[in-house]
Amino acid sequence: MTGGRLALGIDIGTTAVKALVLNADTGTFATATADSHQLRSLHAGWAEEDPADWVRGAVQAVRRLGADAGVPLSDIGAIGVSGMVPAVVALDASRRPVRLSIQQNDARTVAELASIGQAWPADSIFDRAGSTLNQQHVLPKLLWLRAHEPGSWARITCVVGSYDYVRGWLTGHYAVERNWAVESGLYDVRRGAWMDDLLRAFDINADLLGGTVDPWDITGMLQPEAAAALGLVPSIPVLAGSADHVASALACGVAEPGDTLIKFGGAGDLLYCTDRPVFHPDLYFDYHDLPGRYLLNGCMAASGSLVRWLLDRFGATEADTSELSKAAAAIGPGSDGLVVLPYFLGEKTPVLDPAARGVIFGLLLHHGDAHLFRAVLESVVYGFRHHIDVLESAGHRVGTVLAGNGGARSPLWRQIAADVLGRPVTAFPAHPGSALGVAYLAAQGAGLNPRCTIESITAADAVVHRPDAQAHRVYDTGYQIYRELYRSTRHLLPLAAALSEPEAVPTSSGPVPPAEGATHD
Repeated sequence: MTGGRLALGIDIGTTAVKALVLNADTGTFATATADSHQLRSLHAGWAEEDPADWVRGAVQAVRRLGADAGVPLSDIGAIGVSGMVPAVVALDASRRPVRLSIQQNDARTVAELASIGQAWPADSIFDRAGSTLNQQHVLPKLLWLRAHEPGSWARITCVVGSYDYVRGWLTGHYAVERNWAVESGLYDVRRGAWMDDLLRAFDINADLLGGTVDPWDITGMLQPEAAAALGLVPSIPVLAGSADHVASALACGVAEPGDTLIKFGGAGDLLYCTDRPVFHPDLYFDYHDLPGRYLLNGCMAASGSLVRWLLDRFGATEADTSELSKAAAAIGPGSDGLVVLPYFLGEKTPVLDPAARGVIFGLLLHHGDAHLFRAVLESVVYGFRHHIDVLESAGHRVGTVLAGNGGARSPLWRQIAADVLGRPVTAFPAHPGSALGVAYLAAQGAGLNPRCTIESITAADAVVHRPDAQAHRVYDTGYQIYRELYRSTRHLLPLAAALSEPEAVPTSSGPVPPAEGATHD
């Protein structure tokens, strides 16, 4: 890839940073990845990362574009950044993190969520923020920091997200992109402003959150120190960028009402396109990166990260994973009676329960690694199906189903998706996802005026999987078990939580209450 007007997209993922350079004239691109960081879970439900690792990963990935992919880095004329949302990065007066980030799938704030729910009308938050109070929201994390780490709390002068932090390192300008604001649960979508009354009620200064920027805004120019580290020329315009899942939707061609993307990332996302802002109590709301389009967003706390956790337990190498996939494909739909509930970090949508737990149901001595592997893959798609049921129950017609991100490289997982959903799935197995979306945004926002469309870039990569009728019937039964597992074990969650804190276990808990009435759709 040589010459032309190049746009750089940097995506901060759960365990890696991807860099992509897009030629705005030809639509060709090159990518490089740095496996630079890991999700840390030091206590039950915790999910943290080191923001410094994101910067190191960005440097490594961009440098590899030049060294390994032969990209002329001096021809880059615009930069955009995407990332996980809404990670909480608390900064001091020097714009250094006061601690590790608290990730969007962190589930430590059960007590804080309860206190907010008791003190503030839940309907008020939903009607203004577009999402029901949940573990992903930023306010409970801020309350946890103030209560449990007062030393860190006293030093905080600014709170930003993952891609906002990296963009700030590039430009020296720190502000949150509008979808971080929306997903924080502290932003009034209708007014386009922070909920000052909610913040005041909990004695939080709105100045911690600062201003918001739109994805196509130029937020600053690449600073000399960052340029030297990356191997780029200084003063390149840096765009605000986008939440990773929204940039993925753009890059996969989600554009028309009813278009639906299932995103096989570290967390599993389902994004449903609308032409008007609509809310659902069991889903999140986002702005699309396309003007006049909006997204209903379902997000599962542990999907690709659950697969990674399982492979780590197996000690599986990349070669082992390929063999494991072949063995799992030979087992057939339903994993020989195994059904997994993937709530290993609690669960966000649609159950919105940070206390939820993972379940492996149906284990017998003949089950092996491949059974478990396949059952985990199936569980993620059961979660997608649950979201589609929620959408359709609310009267939303699901049209074209698209699949993207890392897990879409797996032919097995793609076919499982078609079979579980009972719908054709158009997948992009070699698609770079969020990094492409944010590079395209950068090219547009910086005035490079791309001669290619995003659809023309993605079309050549499409693979269509059609459902097998017999497999779909098997999965109907598996899905029924999946849905019942949470309903029938939910009443045990307080006892399970107490086991994590033995001092909290009562000396005589009495009989376990029955499951009846412990339902959630």
